Amino acid sequence: MIEVTNLVRRYGPHIAVDHASFKIEKGEIVGFLGPNGAGKSTTMNILTGYLSPTEGVVKVNGLDILEHPMEIKRSMGYFPESPPLYMDMTVREYLSFAAEIKRIPKSERKSRMNTVMATVGVEDHSKRLIKNLSKGYKQRVGLAQAMIGDPEVLIMDEPTSGLDPKQILEIRGLITELGKDHTIILSSHILPEVSAVCKRVLIINRGVLVADDTPENLAHRLLGGSHISLRLDGSQTDVAKALGKVPSVVKLDFQESQEAGTTQLIAEAAPDADIRRDLFKALAAANIPILMMRSQDMSLEDIFLNLTTQEEATA
Repeated sequence: MIEVTNLVRRYGPHIAVDHASFKIEKGEIVGFLGPNGAGKSTTMNILTGYLSPTEGVVKVNGLDILEHPMEIKRSMGYFPESPPLYMDMTVREYLSFAAEIKRIPKSERKSRMNTVMATVGVEDHSKRLIKNLSKGYKQRVGLAQAMIGDPEVLIMDEPTSGLDPKQILEIRGLITELGKDHTIILSSHILPEVSAVCKRVLIINRGVLVADDTPENLAHRLLGGSHISLRLDGSQTDVAKALGKVPSVVKLDFQESQEAGTTQLIAEAAPDADIRRDLFKALAAANIPILMMRSQDMSLEDIFLNLTTQEEATA
């Protein structure tokens, strides 16, 4: 669907994007993350045809973006952080204007506008001036504009910026629903939002693509092996003795317990080892009750900070 190969964008001596390569398949919802100034917006502007690459190749459905700019722009909808809304227009007037710019035939415009307004939930506000809408509904109108040409690809830059928690949940649900019929690239600083809707993330830092994988695989790679958090009804000495017999446990990290009279720790497994059954058998044999056992996973925030800080430290 989208294939980026050795993408470079320079501004004088500054390299904003440094030989980035990735593929996005049809129907994927991909999170595109990075610190401020990392090259996210530059990359998205190149994908939409707003900027030209200094080097490299961008293809959408096999078409080169430099050789077939109009065809590719028709297949994309762009939802920037601050949608270009005309506040003195009604919702319907604005979408009619957007449809005209997208060169949608007059015979199809009314039907298309009705469809996108229903999809984003603004059909009851079609005759209201945009300036009188809430922030959440203005975002919905901006999204309707991006969808008016029925694009295969939607590129969204901070779609929930400035929204309250209820509005964020509404937009998040809408993005998930849109992902059933569209390929979506989502850029956001709200990482739980990305975790909730994206199965895969791209992380860019200082113009370099430092990660391209699922959050689960990235966490596993960074942790090195699985980590199991345990709270046990037994002494630290007895627990250490029991778990010291489990071959796949490489480290026991005892911690201050949150419950009096118990022992709390994190057991680290060898790479690619699932130690949960072995832990249960060893503790059962030692007659040590398990009060809590859960995987110690890295959040997307932890992954993001680890990768971007790591890159900065080696720069």
